[in-house]
Amino acid sequence: MINWSSREEITVSRNDSRKAASSIQRIVIVGASLAGLSAAEALRSEGFAGALTVIGDEPHAPYDRPPLSKTVLTGRLPTEHTTLPQRVDLRAEWLLGVPAIRLDLSNREVELADGRRFGFDRLLIATGTRARPWPDPAQAALDGVYLLRTRDDAARLRARLAAGPKRVLVIGGGFVGSEVASVCREIGLAVTVTERSATPLIGALGEAAGTLAGQLQRAHGVDLRCNVTVMALEGDEKGRLRRAYLSDGDVLDIDVAVVALGAVRNVEWLRDSGLAFDSHGIVCDAACRAFDTNGMVTDDIFVAGDVARWPHPLYEGELLAVEHWGNAVEQARTAAHNMVSAPADRRAYKTLPAFWSRQFGINLKTVGLPSFADEVVLTQGSIAERRLVAVYGRKGRIVAALTVNMARRLPAYKEMIEARAPFPPVLHAPDGPTELRPVTAGFPPRGQPTHSPNAAQTGPGPSTPSA
Repeated sequence: MINWSSREEITVSRNDSRKAASSIQRIVIVGASLAGLSAAEALRSEGFAGALTVIGDEPHAPYDRPPLSKTVLTGRLPTEHTTLPQRVDLRAEWLLGVPAIRLDLSNREVELADGRRFGFDRLLIATGTRARPWPDPAQAALDGVYLLRTRDDAARLRARLAAGPKRVLVIGGGFVGSEVASVCREIGLAVTVTERSATPLIGALGEAAGTLAGQLQRAHGVDLRCNVTVMALEGDEKGRLRRAYLSDGDVLDIDVAVVALGAVRNVEWLRDSGLAFDSHGIVCDAACRAFDTNGMVTDDIFVAGDVARWPHPLYEGELLAVEHWGNAVEQARTAAHNMVSAPADRRAYKTLPAFWSRQFGINLKTVGLPSFADEVVLTQGSIAERRLVAVYGRKGRIVAALTVNMARRLPAYKEMIEARAPFPPVLHAPDGPTELRPVTAGFPPRGQPTHSPNAAQTGPGPSTPSA
């Protein structure tokens, strides 16, 4: 039996969506990024036929960032081959190499650094992040000090690594720092990694899993220094980097330093805009609509990608800011759909965060939010074989999973997370331990900065000259 009333409701809903889309004539996307491109493609696929403008501060068309710290640095992939394909005829106006500097909500305009202003009916903010710089500008300007975030950053660093420096210092043991160290060892360069916490990857995976990461680095010849802060970088009379002073009193002779201290969200241009944001990103609801400073949701301003903070239903309403490739794509598509849909047809963004990294011969993949957990347990495989699954839990519920060279197991754990399955899980896996033994996940205190200006030297280190 056909429910004609339901069919009529669906038809009305679709007609309302078409009317909503047709009433929008101008959409501006600030951020010529993966998220910006994904949103632009989704807008055209959703039927938006009006004027579409994409603004980006870099001179390049949108490109893929994950290869920059992997295949680009090894030389296997030229930087120009990282440009993302456009799968849809976007018919967009691209304004590249000129950043947005101001948002005028009252007049619905975006102002660029060159003075031009662009009006909009709907605006998507996808400005992402930039690399956190070395805190001392004079030291940061030394020849040999590098950041790694943009395509140009990767090209410059690749050229320097190919020249064969005697020793590379990587400051920060997160994913970018660890991947750079992996590349250095792969191409035969001596590398030291300094990490102010107890293990590398501690902020993303916790100390328990980070201990494995540290073992891998040392097994591949990395000079890993944990619980150590770089106090200062020093150059010669020609401004070339020559040495680094560590908090344990050690002095390292280096000619290249890669600063991998995390990311800074690009929100400064929104000052005095009336939107709710801070250093963690722009606050939005599950429909990707930005909040204003009065706590009211806006109907015309949307946010997606690394710069967005939104509540996820599986994480107790906590505002999440996720710097992952898949999040940028899926959140941008959701935002695009909601920008041109009637209120009744809008979708909530509740995709689970997922991330992958390849380093030191292993493939790491995560799903969920490990940093939300207080415990972790090995459920399959073994540490000795470098092949395992670890499950993260909080208050008796599974909240995330990590695989090491066992990515095919991840979808089953994703289903457990979405089902709010109990922790520790009851699996009876043939390759699992005889007894599940959860341990403390070991994440550092929230808000702990990567580099502390108050670090104090504790004594001479193994490389300090006797003088």
